[in-house]
Amino acid sequence: MRKFLPLGSLFLLCIMGIHAQKQKNAVIKDLESKSENYIEIAHNIWNYAEMGYLEEKSSALLQETLADAGFKIDKGIAGIPTAFMAEYGSGYPVIAILGEYDALPGLSQEAVPEKKSAGKAAGHACGHHLFGTASTAAAISVKDWMTANNIKGTIRFYGCPAEEGGSGKVYMVREGVFDDVDVALHWHPSSANAASAGAALANKSAKFRFYGVSAHAAAAPQMGRSALDGVEAMNVMVNMMREHIPQEARIHYVITNGGKAPNVVPDFAEVYYYARHNSRDVVIDVFDRIVKAAEGAALGTGTTMDYEMIGGTHELLPNLTVQKVMYDNLVKVGGVSYNEEEKVFAEKISKTLGKKNLDLKTAEVVQPYKETARAFGSTDVGDVSFTVPTAGMGAATWVPGTPAHSWQAVAAGGMSIGHKGMMVAAKTLALTAIDLFESPKTVEAAKKELEERRGKDFKYIPMLGDRPPALDYRK
Repeated sequence: MRKFLPLGSLFLLCIMGIHAQKQKNAVIKDLESKSENYIEIAHNIWNYAEMGYLEEKSSALLQETLADAGFKIDKGIAGIPTAFMAEYGSGYPVIAILGEYDALPGLSQEAVPEKKSAGKAAGHACGHHLFGTASTAAAISVKDWMTANNIKGTIRFYGCPAEEGGSGKVYMVREGVFDDVDVALHWHPSSANAASAGAALANKSAKFRFYGVSAHAAAAPQMGRSALDGVEAMNVMVNMMREHIPQEARIHYVITNGGKAPNVVPDFAEVYYYARHNSRDVVIDVFDRIVKAAEGAALGTGTTMDYEMIGGTHELLPNLTVQKVMYDNLVKVGGVSYNEEEKVFAEKISKTLGKKNLDLKTAEVVQPYKETARAFGSTDVGDVSFTVPTAGMGAATWVPGTPAHSWQAVAAGGMSIGHKGMMVAAKTLALTAIDLFESPKTVEAAKKELEERRGKDFKYIPMLGDRPPALDYRK
């Protein structure tokens, strides 16, 4: 026999739903009214284009913005000068919003639809200037909503540096700065709007340094021992190893120092390696084999070798409880629409990507919800996701079809197309946080799901060990 709620209860639920919807609409309207201010902040960080652990101006600007809005700032957390935590309120629940702001080396680009360097050392090819700003905007918006409605709990913004290979969040997790957080929210710039369950590859990276003996390459080559030979021998062995690792694994490297002149036998050379897979256990095994290749290369070339761990991240652990809440809010917010000037810009960008037809629908709609995803990249959000229930989304800040880590991503992120997607993210994050504050049951269900997914015997072990933050890895 079906049970029905009394008419009075149904009426009360209806009134409460209408009130909640009005509050959310007010939050969206408030963010829209402040969009020009946030666009200016994002553009300043886009211009700074500071690399990992060097984001002094970018971090300071976001700290100042949050402090002016009434947040208490804790600077230099986890031993990282550009990491910080901004907090408002007290007590349960503690809802965290993550923000990033580091740029990538060698991707300088003006905000124009043709390749044109801006003459800088780096560029925001992953859109972290938008990431940090939208998350800041969302945190401030939630704080204003809490104040206006006398809401109990704590809203936090975590300023997370050096996501691009520096594993900033891993040091933060290792130091326990997320231990009392109930739910963490994040987002990422993209060429589409989506809030399905995410996936990311576990990653372990290191710089391998070879030391030899310099000599005149023509007059006395027998006196030399080439450090570059050590690097090249290592690379050959690792490339042969690719045939004998799991198909889904990925290995990347770049020679960061190969000597200075052809007629001088290099006494120093360095190669920077990444190993990735969707299981951290596989990554650890592959990385250990890379180390063996380096040791063999040194032995065979008469050189010596050491290596420095630079980064190490867990795979991403989804939390469907929070993810569905975020998806519903992204659907409410919707995608972006281009004006005529933006359409012209997008058409030109699309042609540089080899696309015959530009499909703007990808930017205008929200992708269907999925509970599984294939991992292609890595993020240090993975370590956060093993510590606290975590959910994320992507917003269309780039022209449809644009890959991350490209000059086209830098260009779109420096103009209105990127700014529009940024505000989609800010609104979605804010509405999701509001839902969590208003539903303790959802928060508790998310925490229960985390425990089930990671297993009762799970013990967090950072993949980069006990090394201090690699503050000089971009120097």
